[in-house]
Amino acid sequence: MKIPKRIKPLVEDGIVDEVIAPLMSGKEADVFIVRCGQHVRCAKVYKEAAKRSFKQAVKYQEGRKVRNSRRARAIEKGSKFGRKQQEEVWQNAEVDALYRLARAGVRVPEAYGCFDGVLIMELVTDDEGDVAPRLNDVTLTEEQALEDHAVMMHYVMLMLCAGLVHGDLSEFNVLVDEYGPVIIDLPQAVDAAANNNAQAMLARDVDNITQYYGQYAPQLLQTRYAKEIWALFEDGGLHPEVILSGEFEDEAGPADVDAVLIEIKEALAEEQSRQERLREAEEA
Repeated sequence: MKIPKRIKPLVEDGIVDEVIAPLMSGKEADVFIVRCGQHVRCAKVYKEAAKRSFKQAVKYQEGRKVRNSRRARAIEKGSKFGRKQQEEVWQNAEVDALYRLARAGVRVPEAYGCFDGVLIMELVTDDEGDVAPRLNDVTLTEEQALEDHAVMMHYVMLMLCAGLVHGDLSEFNVLVDEYGPVIIDLPQAVDAAANNNAQAMLARDVDNITQYYGQYAPQLLQTRYAKEIWALFEDGGLHPEVILSGEFEDEAGPADVDAVLIEIKEALAEEQSRQERLREAEEA
């Protein structure tokens, strides 16, 4: 096939030997199956900010540290150079998250580097060597749903132990191979300690995943993993060996009506976004 413009420099530099086929096109990036030497991998080509439609990106960028002071000032001023630097920060966030989460024990695609806005990473496949399906395209038994949901809650916990919250986790951002779930799409991952939206994002991630598996195992809908995980995090008791129960007892006290209303609005907005992604997936 014709080599996409953004991948041409990687071919010229010998990083990519062949573009085999397009894999998917999304709101934030286009993904291609490529050959690198003897290995078949995938190349994720990030779209420019003007063409990217990731909603409320500023919320996700809060707390991201830029070590270079000149770069940080440029980003803050919003100059042309600053916007370019902001794009690099956004693009490198995913490869950094992939390396960090792999070290933490979370199953994510292996990253091989980000080159001028193109992330080269592992192509996740099923037991027959075909591209692994998304969770949304998989039918589960009750037993498998319970098992995989427990795995996903463990991964969410390990991510938080590593200081990160996915921020956009759903059945559309999980692949399923012969060994179970693999978490993908992490350019929006947030710093749990530095981002004021981290708790709400973690709760939404957990709710999305639980709602999906709950179709097959309704008892999961009564669990409270998000509150349990965050309470452990705030109290300093969260570590990789923690055994989660899915149970949490609220402290007695006056209800925070404003916070409840905000959660309801965010839940409605997320459901609308989820339905849009579902329609796009069906159309694709």
